[in-house]
Amino acid sequence: MDIADSFARYWYFHLPNFVLAALMYTMLGRFLLGLFVDADSPNYIWRFFCRLTDPVLTAIATVTPKAVPPAIVWLFGFVWMFWLRIVLHYTLLVLNLAPRLAGGGS
Repeated sequence: MDIADSFARYWYFHLPNFVLAALMYTMLGRFLLGLFVDADSPNYIWRFFCRLTDPVLTAIATVTPKAVPPAIVWLFGFVWMFWLRIVLHYTLLVLNLAPRLAGGGS
């Protein structure tokens, strides 16, 4: 099975996994960039990171205590996205719907 066939066959795994990974690493990038850039910076990369992650961080902030600084909420977002990817993969493995390695191992 080649890569294109794998993607077409398991799109329900690859697409959500890609979106969660992109959000996860964008939140990590936002945290790291936030160490150097002001919160209201006009930097276009910073604005992109904020625009992409703000909806997810709003949801995460509702379950996070208000006393937590925003940078820690960004790290919580990274961890939540990581665990959502693990749950997605595990669920699809249990349901026997996840992609598996081709060929038998010994």
